[in-house]
Amino acid sequence: MPVPIGLVLSGALVWQASHAAFSGRTTSSGTSWTAGSVNLTNDSDGQPMFNLTNITPGDTGTRCIAITSQATSPTNIKLYTSTANPPANDISPYINVTVEDGTGGSFDSCDGFTPAGATDYTGTLENLTTTRTNYANGIGPWALTGNPPETKTFRVTWTFSATAPDSTQGGSTPNVNFTWEAQTV
Repeated sequence: MPVPIGLVLSGALVWQASHAAFSGRTTSSGTSWTAGSVNLTNDSDGQPMFNLTNITPGDTGTRCIAITSQATSPTNIKLYTSTANPPANDISPYINVTVEDGTGGSFDSCDGFTPAGATDYTGTLENLTTTRTNYANGIGPWALTGNPPETKTFRVTWTFSATAPDSTQGGSTPNVNFTWEAQTV
């Protein structure tokens, strides 16, 4: 009987030895993804860019607005407008508008504003409100790095044309919304 038991034991040892193997493992733990964010604010405290009455031909004015980005990813900013239906006696074809981007200045005062370069837009308010109506056809882009906060100031200058006809008396423009939008690049 010792021989059959020895054969069984030696078979079990050979079987265990034939299934032995080397192994190794590594794990990269804690992998996660966090989405970036895009957030724009301005320093107007909800006030309109312009709210003027009784303007006459030749009148002009300027307003600056500081747009601050808290975007954590590189973005491009563009400016566009939206309006309600134009009034019957629309004077927007006679309001000339210039838009410049730069640094310095604020909604309260353009003191210290320094243009970044060439003028970004020059034309009538009518043209601005009918051709620059969404991000795709907006003015710009202005590139931001995604290292917040980043601030860019815009200076908007308007002039009521000195050659506006008498028919503009008592006229008005549609309410205009100036919108700055940032999208990731």
